[in-house]
Amino acid sequence: MLDRLKTVGRNLKRELEVYRLVLKHERTPRLARILLGMAIGYVLLPFDLIPDFIPILGHLDDVIIVPLLVIAALRLIDPSVVEDCRARIEEAEGTPA
Repeated sequence: MLDRLKTVGRNLKRELEVYRLVLKHERTPRLARILLGMAIGYVLLPFDLIPDFIPILGHLDDVIIVPLLVIAALRLIDPSVVEDCRARIEEAEGTPA
């Protein structure tokens, strides 16, 4: 169980690094940058559309809104850009995904 959590954590960290590189990539469309920025901002801002103290709904908005923004942004980005960024991360880590 602990190994599985560590693997999930490593994968999440790797994906966040990929998205950081995608944001900086020159071929990333402006709208995709805005959507990814909104997703990051929504996670980091101290307020939510639905406050977290409301049972279930308070956390459910985080679980729905952020992935939808990331998915929408990734659909606007050329897959070769994402693959290039993943390859850079793998090269820096020295391990395949």
